[in-house]
Amino acid sequence: MTTTGNYSAPQQDPTRGQPYGPPYGQVQPPYGVPQPQGFQPMPGAPAYAQHARPTGPIGKVRGTGVAILLCVVTFGIYSLYYYFANHEEMKRHSGEGIGGVLGLVLALFVGVASPFLLSHEVGGLYERRGQARPVSGLTGLWVIPGFLLLVGPIVWFVKTNGALNAYWRSLGAR
Repeated sequence: MTTTGNYSAPQQDPTRGQPYGPPYGQVQPPYGVPQPQGFQPMPGAPAYAQHARPTGPIGKVRGTGVAILLCVVTFGIYSLYYYFANHEEMKRHSGEGIGGVLGLVLALFVGVASPFLLSHEVGGLYERRGQARPVSGLTGLWVIPGFLLLVGPIVWFVKTNGALNAYWRSLGAR
């Protein structure tokens, strides 16, 4: 490898004999642009933090229709249990998240934040396995316009509960 100033010249690909650019994290200067004395190229971007693979117990699959019905019949009390149980199961499974007690407290006192948090944590389960997030904190925005019509909250619930159930089923839950 040859260097010019603080920059590395392109390396040769041993299998093809073709230059393939500077080593990772090193930058070639643009042609004709002088660099200040002592200039050091910025190191490569750090890799994303790797999460430990979840190894805790698998959570329970909750039917979407049954959960909606229980919320209606119990005048919303089941929704508090739903937040508590799901946050607790995700915390036990992955070792990360807010847990059931804090999830319940937030649902009681800052209820509007609960859909955002639950969707974010469900998406985090997928991300820890290296998969794309089917839901994220932004999925909670479905709740905002639908308080009067109930369409938005139902869309949010179907998406979030469906993603969580699919995750548990992929691990063998019934």
